[in-house]
Amino acid sequence: MRTTTVLLDACQGIRHGFFGRQGGTSAAPYDSLNMALRTGDQREHVLANRRIVAESLGAEHLVVARQVHGTTTVRVAEPWAADDAPEADALVTTVPGLAIAVTTADCAPILLCDPHARVVGAAHAGWKGALDGIVESVVAAMAEAGADPGRIAAAVGPCIQRRSYQVGPEFEARFLEADPASESFFTVGRGGRPYFDLESYVCLRLSRAGVTMVQASGLDTVAEPGRFFSYRRATLAGGGPFGTQASGIVIA
Repeated sequence: MRTTTVLLDACQGIRHGFFGRQGGTSAAPYDSLNMALRTGDQREHVLANRRIVAESLGAEHLVVARQVHGTTTVRVAEPWAADDAPEADALVTTVPGLAIAVTTADCAPILLCDPHARVVGAAHAGWKGALDGIVESVVAAMAEAGADPGRIAAAVGPCIQRRSYQVGPEFEARFLEADPASESFFTVGRGGRPYFDLESYVCLRLSRAGVTMVQASGLDTVAEPGRFFSYRRATLAGGGPFGTQASGIVIA
């Protein structure tokens, strides 16, 4: 299952996709298009799944970093082996035919492109990365590669939505301490506990970074078990293994 966005579809010479859990080789409970090498799935299945995504994007290689919920962006000039992946939560490239991707299981995947400068980016934004500045990091790296933030189009893919994201008061306090304007991204839910709108928060950070063309999918990874992997859903079910889905982009 591959989802594209109207906004990025309009970027000539760019191919992209937000992939769900369907169409791969992994057996249960990772069935079937699992991208994660570190959650217990068979390595050969994960590598085969990555090839499936690369081929779907029309690329020979799919480059994925070792994500750590940080703010580091790496500029990619050539593919690396899966075991040699650097720690980073965003990738940028200007190399045609080299697909870059992030993996998620509730965090927000962001795909970005400046088709005029032929620069693309992919970012993994969980609450911590978004709060600490991964959005600004990837936009700055794209600018260093020749992009203009005012020309960048960005799409936020399937992620945990507000209705599924109940958090504690200390979580909310951390955001409000950093920026009192963050209050608008929290609503009071069952038991008086707050719910957080990660998708809208990421869109705000994109806007603050100078990206005015932003589209969000509105798809909830927690609420659609047949389409998406979800860490939160697995946790609520008592824990256990789970997979991750890919979001990738390539310059044609």
